[in-house]
Amino acid sequence: MMQLESYRGRHVVVLGLARSGVAAAKLFHGVGADVVVNDKKEREQCPEADELTALGISVVCGHHPDGLVTGETALLVKNPGIPYSAPPIVAAQKLGVEVVSEVEVAGQLSPAPIIGITGSNGKTTTTTLTGALLEAAGLKPLVAGNIGRPLSEAAAEISADGWLVAELSSFQLKGTSEFRPRIACLLNLAETHLDYHGTMEDYVGSKVKLFDNQTSEDVAIYNEDDETCRRLAESFKGMKMPFSVTRQLAQGVFVDPPYPDIKPAEGEPVLERWIIHRVEGKPDQRIIRADEIGIPGRHNVANALAAIAIALAAGARPDSLIEPLRDFRGVEHRLEFVGTFGGVKFYNDSKATNPMATTMSILSLPAPLILIAGGLDRGSDYMELLPVFRDRLKGLAAIGETREKFGRVAALSGLASVKIVEPVEDAEQTLRRAVEEAAAMAAPGDIVLLSPACASWDMFASYEVRGRIFKQSAHTL
Repeated sequence: MMQLESYRGRHVVVLGLARSGVAAAKLFHGVGADVVVNDKKEREQCPEADELTALGISVVCGHHPDGLVTGETALLVKNPGIPYSAPPIVAAQKLGVEVVSEVEVAGQLSPAPIIGITGSNGKTTTTTLTGALLEAAGLKPLVAGNIGRPLSEAAAEISADGWLVAELSSFQLKGTSEFRPRIACLLNLAETHLDYHGTMEDYVGSKVKLFDNQTSEDVAIYNEDDETCRRLAESFKGMKMPFSVTRQLAQGVFVDPPYPDIKPAEGEPVLERWIIHRVEGKPDQRIIRADEIGIPGRHNVANALAAIAIALAAGARPDSLIEPLRDFRGVEHRLEFVGTFGGVKFYNDSKATNPMATTMSILSLPAPLILIAGGLDRGSDYMELLPVFRDRLKGLAAIGETREKFGRVAALSGLASVKIVEPVEDAEQTLRRAVEEAAAMAAPGDIVLLSPACASWDMFASYEVRGRIFKQSAHTL
């Protein structure tokens, strides 16, 4: 992709409105490009259209018109969620028109170095914590990307002496070609989004595009405990900085002693686990004890290790990280404590949209647990949840398109208290009924956990909507 100014007077198509499409359209319009924005949704479903039309940008809603993309089109910028099978994208590829996501635009635009964070689970927690660590260190971060704010919008505002911290999805990264973060981080990889990518190979290939354009001057941070991440890291060109909760490393950030260790005998003290930063040839640096981190769960220790590694690579002093690590309380919809009602604790983990995320959350909380799970059916059988269903759950309330699948896993696990919640008049009432059913299974001291292991789109517009309805339902029991 060429520099933005080179598109002056040239035809640029922006496919998909929403915040990222609006940001991209404004940027190209601002440099004098002939911009056309197209969204298949009807005009009344596109509130952003009026704002762009007022600026003189052409907006076409309701269909993909013939001739939208021609041989004269210089670039197509797509919303990450639009599949590559969409007719304008197919047309662009046939004509040799470059197709990119808004992330590629941001990479060209940002005067500040970029930190890119991706993975199947933990992206939002790690990105938010990274922003807090860099802020405490005085490094002027601006957090954007898949976390909410369009990356290109943030890139247009940030100054050269800051850091653009980007949460990046596989959808966004698939549409990049020259994007080069100064620091790239791969948290983990699990089977997910195959309805979009088609194959695990395409999904993983999209994720590792984050590292493709790095050089030896850049930093590549990855999870040494994840076998796929470890294998992929062999080809990373940046300076490698692994992190691990299960092993000591020759170089990187790790927990000492590692998880898991031998359970101490009765009466023996529990060993203190320290987070260590090790650079070959230098004395080890102790950062903080793992149990001092403000969010629960071994998976969140791993997220903290990644954020620490990023902050250190960006130039933060180790002592500046201690207070924000202690104070951090996580993000909304990710193992978020809602409250105690009738002696039962409620946790909102609506952002857990795949089985690995749900497994980690279940293991992070003490049993007995009543789980609310289910949602969009992407073809999984959810059998990987069988061990935690068998060993950790007291009850299950299953919702959404996958409710019967979760019921089968529960039956195989021997779980006695199972409620398949059939849809009622609307999605909100269905979830409220599931909360009521879960609460009825619980006794004082138990935990009710919403951790769906599925995307929300069969019932709700987003995981945020699903999580907020869950919290409202808990408060009104």
